[in-house]
Amino acid sequence: MHIRKYDHDYSRRFFMEQAAKGIATAGVLGPLWPMIANSADITKAYPDELLSIDAWSKGKIKTGDFITAENVEIVKELLDPVAYQEVKTMGRRIRIVPTTKDVTRMFPHEYLEATLRNQGKAKFDAGGNIVSPDGKPWIGGNPFPDAKTGVEVAANLTLCWGRHDNSIYAIRDWEIAPDGSQSYQYDFAWVEENSVARAQAKSFPGGEDKLRYQAVFFTSPVDVKGTSYLSTWYYDQRKFPDLSGYLPAFKRVRKFPTNQRFEPLVAGVNFYLSDAWASGDPMLTWGNYKIVGRGPMLGAQSQTWYGDHPNWERPVHGGPKGITFFDTNMELCPDVVVFEAEPVGYPRAPVSKKRVWVDTRNMMFVAYVTYDRRGDLFKSFEPQFSLYEKGDKKLMDGSHTAWSWTAVTCHNIQDGRMTRFLQTKSISGGVSQGYNVEGTFDKYLTEQALQRLGT
Repeated sequence: MHIRKYDHDYSRRFFMEQAAKGIATAGVLGPLWPMIANSADITKAYPDELLSIDAWSKGKIKTGDFITAENVEIVKELLDPVAYQEVKTMGRRIRIVPTTKDVTRMFPHEYLEATLRNQGKAKFDAGGNIVSPDGKPWIGGNPFPDAKTGVEVAANLTLCWGRHDNSIYAIRDWEIAPDGSQSYQYDFAWVEENSVARAQAKSFPGGEDKLRYQAVFFTSPVDVKGTSYLSTWYYDQRKFPDLSGYLPAFKRVRKFPTNQRFEPLVAGVNFYLSDAWASGDPMLTWGNYKIVGRGPMLGAQSQTWYGDHPNWERPVHGGPKGITFFDTNMELCPDVVVFEAEPVGYPRAPVSKKRVWVDTRNMMFVAYVTYDRRGDLFKSFEPQFSLYEKGDKKLMDGSHTAWSWTAVTCHNIQDGRMTRFLQTKSISGGVSQGYNVEGTFDKYLTEQALQRLGT
């Protein structure tokens, strides 16, 4: 029997061969990143079956359709195991939107420019850290846009989480109990500032030995208002961050141990510091990185901003009482690399490994699950991203349309608790979102700031 080279299953065979070799180089019909550098268009890198859910499913699922319990088996291999269970057994629905073919719509503008400008310049030093050609810290953008190993993929996630030099996220969070009722509702701000690896190449006080400063502080309800944490990351990814916090009950800033990264920030929350961006701990405190899969996947990479809704909040559905899941748009991501890693620096970690699905178009994760110490599925952490435009509504991050995450769900599949939160325009306490904001460090990212915010 003669098999045509580019038949409908060519990409499946190609991805299986690549995964078996532990290779993550992007593109099927040709290398992806040279094409992106020339035109930002991905269409020549992939066959039609990877550019449309209609072609991939041979017409069984069409763009605009909803994935429900009735048809989820058709796309089971395109979902992480928790998302599949949510659709199959909990009434979740996922709407399919067109695949993004213009990569400029999947980055902040300056970050993509830095990625293209610095492509091919990153390398690992003797200690396993990423450095520039002169041996100094990384100079901005994805260090390995065409990553070939699991640790290179992880580096793209770790060095600059939000892909802006600084970000202020105004977050509204809901905690959903196993019976489908709301158990808690929180407002909190999450603030990030990179000291190095900055896309706009502006100097920042703090020295090259630091990578980022990150703070989280709660503004509502009253019983947690003022609770805040500050994590200071060293550039050396073998070092644990310094973690400080302000607890209103004690009225002082105190230091926390490293293992605090695997505990809820406040009551009822599934989300740990370790979960952030699927890379919440220094990269080299995890180990045994390996690529375990390649192929297409459904991911929330576009049309997920509800800028035409009050405070950018969105409808919910599903679960026992109809409030467990956010309405979600997903597209067929043509080329996703899957890697696993183990928490080698955390002997008491409640997880044994994590599995992360990363879209090779922008090297951002589209799904992330952890496994408990017995090796059983534990939690999922599912993000949504988008260019911040909808109809005549648009948010700018300077002179360009903003790109960022819009929503996250974190589902403990073992006890049934769901954490779901949104990036909103503003939250209680007068905090508003922003990117590349002057004065962010002094206002939010020092121990003095924690004290001030707490009181």
